[in-house]
Amino acid sequence: MTAQVPIEEIETGVLIVGAGGAGLMAALHLDLQAPGLPVTIAVKGLLGQCGCTRMVQGGYNAVMRAGDSFDKHFLDTVRGGGWINNQELAWTLVREAPERIVELENRVGCLFDRNPDGTIHQKAFAGQSFDRTVHKGDLTGIEIMSNLRDYVIESGARVLEETRALDLLVDDGRVRGALLLSMREGRFILVRARAVLVATGGGATMYRIASPSLEKSGDGMAMAARAGAVFVDMEMLQFHPTGLLVGRSIATGGLLEEGLRGAGARLFNGRGDRYMARYDAERLERATRDVVSRASFHEIRAGRGTPAGGVYLDVSHLAPGVVERDFPGMVARCRDYGFDLVHQPVEVSPSAHYQMGGVRIDRDGRTGIAGLFAAGEDAGGVHGANRLGGNGVADSIVFGARAGGALAGCGDVRAGAAIPTLAAEHAEYWSRSLLQGRAGDVFAMREELNNLMWNEVGILRTGAGLKRAGDRLAEMADELAGLHTPGPLAWNAAWQERMNLQNLIATARLMTASAEARTESRGAHFREDFPQPEDAWLRNVLIDSASGKIWTEPVAFSRLRPE
Repeated sequence: MTAQVPIEEIETGVLIVGAGGAGLMAALHLDLQAPGLPVTIAVKGLLGQCGCTRMVQGGYNAVMRAGDSFDKHFLDTVRGGGWINNQELAWTLVREAPERIVELENRVGCLFDRNPDGTIHQKAFAGQSFDRTVHKGDLTGIEIMSNLRDYVIESGARVLEETRALDLLVDDGRVRGALLLSMREGRFILVRARAVLVATGGGATMYRIASPSLEKSGDGMAMAARAGAVFVDMEMLQFHPTGLLVGRSIATGGLLEEGLRGAGARLFNGRGDRYMARYDAERLERATRDVVSRASFHEIRAGRGTPAGGVYLDVSHLAPGVVERDFPGMVARCRDYGFDLVHQPVEVSPSAHYQMGGVRIDRDGRTGIAGLFAAGEDAGGVHGANRLGGNGVADSIVFGARAGGALAGCGDVRAGAAIPTLAAEHAEYWSRSLLQGRAGDVFAMREELNNLMWNEVGILRTGAGLKRAGDRLAEMADELAGLHTPGPLAWNAAWQERMNLQNLIATARLMTASAEARTESRGAHFREDFPQPEDAWLRNVLIDSASGKIWTEPVAFSRLRPE
């Protein structure tokens, strides 16, 4: 039967899976540092039109002005991260972020907003001691991705659009390529490569209210787990405080960005109380995302929410012209859904947003598996227990660039004689899942996963709830394995959802196990049965996906110790 599965073969130098900021920045640096090296990019959607970097409204943190410093940005980052960041990764982010801004403008063609004197304008974001967020209005991601896309097209990289990666192919302990699926043609593709970079983004769409683009389903992390990677601090998933509520529309969870709170937006509960004074009297709405999200969730759970089950975000006290000028994207988005952001409060809710945990990497994106690199949201350690707004796109750009430079230095590697056989076996497995097993509703399973994660592994957690979630996730994995989704290979929506769900469940199980292990509250991880951070838990939680072993290691305070 294996021989009956048709597979196209492609030889390339480097395979990049994912085409957000990290993937395209890696492609740029491969072009600069290894011109002529064949590069193949597999993107689940359309180049430059999918992923979360394009959705970034707020901006990119970088030290650019007198009065700011690398030390200040670093302290904000590790303090916001609950002091469990990998400090060498965090310092790399802080130190190289300004260089990448210069590169984005001068080499790629981005143009960020300016002050009257011509210097780059920087605005306030929550949790920061200095206004250091570089932006293009509130459409920063579009500016970055549109120009990176044009550069990559001109570089001559091979781009496989609407093509998802199914599995990494490991031979003799080394990743030597991957099996892909062209979704539009229903065609399997074996890509042989010296090295593979996974940069597909996280799996926050496993939650009922979530902000990421719909194609994100933790694919890179799930593939890395099946290949045996080590993961760090997977319990740390960030909830953004202000996701728009639009009923059962797919627009629910889409963000009203941090810049609004930085500019003075206020939060009110359903009774009209400005409640943040009860949770952070000093910073109010400009507290870090974990604090504001928990505060809003407490208000909603206590019965003080809005009719739609959220809270109100209000900027009506600000000058209308300022809101229209500084936040045109958010104003237009609200109007599209019948809301008047400029003059009236808008209903919002915490929204699952960003995974701080991920594959353990070094400063160049190397994982513990030869030939496998990770960058962006697939990788863990940079942000610790909580990511500052504006540090996410900086992470993708900085570590995408570093991974590209490291990939450029990958020498010739024997292709691996077993790779065609491995690819055929994987293709056979995936194609069998169309036809074999019992009938079932994969979309109902997805809804169950969304509710399970929201209720048991969400903003507020307990040991009992995490145990229930872990048990049910294991059952769901077994149920999904016996579920068939008949139809053609091309454009089979149920089959695609089955693959998304398989990867989301794999990622969710890592998160839940890690959350059970951390018996304290820190950053985005809040245990109601262990509500305080503990000095004894200045440790990282690690999971070896090959063996299932979970252990902790003390944080290496290589640059700065906690106060």
